[in-house]
Amino acid sequence: MYLYPLISVTLLQGGQREMSEFILEMRGITKQFPGVKALDNVNLKIREGEIHALCGENGAGKSTLMKVLSGVYPYGTYDGEILFKGEVCRFKDIKQSEQLGIVIIHQELALIPYLSIAENIFLGNERAKRGIINWNETIAQTKKLLQKVGLDESPHTLVGQLGVGKQQLVEIAKALAKDVKLLILDEPTAALNEDDSENLLNLLLELKKQGLSAIIISHKLNEITKVADSITILRDGKTIETLDMKHDEVTEDRIIRGMVGRDLTNRYPSRTPKIGEIIFEVRNWTVYHPVYSERKVLDNINLSIRRGEIVGIAGLMGAGRTELAMSIFGRSYGKKISGEIWKNGVKIDVSDVSKAIANGIAYVTEDRKGNGLILMEDIRKNITLSRLGKISNHFVVDENQEIVESERFRDQFKIKTPSVFQKVEALSGGNQQKVVLSKWIFAEPDILILDEPTRGIDVGAKYEIYTIIQQLADAGKGILMISSELPEILGMCDRIYVMSEGIITGEVSREEATQEKLMRLMTKTAIQEGA
Repeated sequence: MYLYPLISVTLLQGGQREMSEFILEMRGITKQFPGVKALDNVNLKIREGEIHALCGENGAGKSTLMKVLSGVYPYGTYDGEILFKGEVCRFKDIKQSEQLGIVIIHQELALIPYLSIAENIFLGNERAKRGIINWNETIAQTKKLLQKVGLDESPHTLVGQLGVGKQQLVEIAKALAKDVKLLILDEPTAALNEDDSENLLNLLLELKKQGLSAIIISHKLNEITKVADSITILRDGKTIETLDMKHDEVTEDRIIRGMVGRDLTNRYPSRTPKIGEIIFEVRNWTVYHPVYSERKVLDNINLSIRRGEIVGIAGLMGAGRTELAMSIFGRSYGKKISGEIWKNGVKIDVSDVSKAIANGIAYVTEDRKGNGLILMEDIRKNITLSRLGKISNHFVVDENQEIVESERFRDQFKIKTPSVFQKVEALSGGNQQKVVLSKWIFAEPDILILDEPTRGIDVGAKYEIYTIIQQLADAGKGILMISSELPEILGMCDRIYVMSEGIITGEVSREEATQEKLMRLMTKTAIQEGA
């Protein structure tokens, strides 16, 4: 039986401990799941006081490696060795890794919205004596931590009242409260707008100056090249190479080549659009907030989509893009909705989700884990869920037909999985997104509304998603695509609507569109529009 953590140090002559420049070494880490080798002899070294980026496609093994490090996958469930500050560590759970100062912040934030900032920061790490919490000390320390991360909020504020960017800062404050030595951030900016992302990255650089070591997992290569001192690339569960930003010639193309094993000369597949007649129209669409019924969220929106056309919607956070998509899709958002939806020149009823689906409209949500998938179910059931009538006879599902249909999508979209009976929660983000797309394409829609279809997935998987979207357009579908990434909007869309403060401030053709032009329209206010 081992003691946890097991301490092993190398002694030099005279009894001195060998000093290493590395705060962390992971040697020969191998981790297997049934039918899949997730990690294959992976090596990782993190220097003291550096920001080290971990890059790779979805399914490359990044999150699995960090779960091994943090004790989510305990010692005995993997092969290999972990050394932290020169000592061999065999963690049996996440609590033991945190005791040494290794703290991980997952992509899905682990905060409780109904508790205050102070309560969240010290949850499980209470400032207490004999079981009684010292609230004066808790509030005082919370204020110091919030000041350190640059968050100007009261410790008593409920976390649920904060935006995602501020919640990320609370998570970092929570880590600092645990006397963190090595901070692991898994896709920390995936759900943030540009300003919040910039603030978070600047905070990381400031914490590095104070001696903090960090590992950042991100698919945003421009952010990685901005903050990272070193980059380790994983592919198919193996270490490909580690790059030093100061001494190696590091470019985004080189990182991509390491991640996908090939050059991506074009980030977006080439396409000659075949655009036909108008297939879908939104006329005079106005929506009020579901809770604050006097607040107008969308004001007199008019847009159209032609057959075979990819139409983009650009806008800053809060512009009303998702609210527009959800209100169109069966009035899933909003109150006091007025206006009309037309398809093929005929006014249609989309007053609930089932009617929207029946009228050939599909909505791929931005939150695939929360609203797009049933994570505990397998791929087969998720894909066929949108239209069970296609594989049913007298209300009884034909399981053989269900398998045939799900296997067809698995092959067509190259979903990486050993079986369609694999639970969706075990898939990488890119493969989960392919399952969501498969689900809605199985419903045979004419109009697909895609809300942030490539959020949180790597460049290789993005290319595959882009290809699927273009194939759907080429098949005569109408595509409405929402994205926060302007290069993606410019690279994929035939025509672009720009939104700001719940109104459409401009319509731009592909030929006329530039990032500068879109940004000007994105920052145009309702007052300017009316002037």
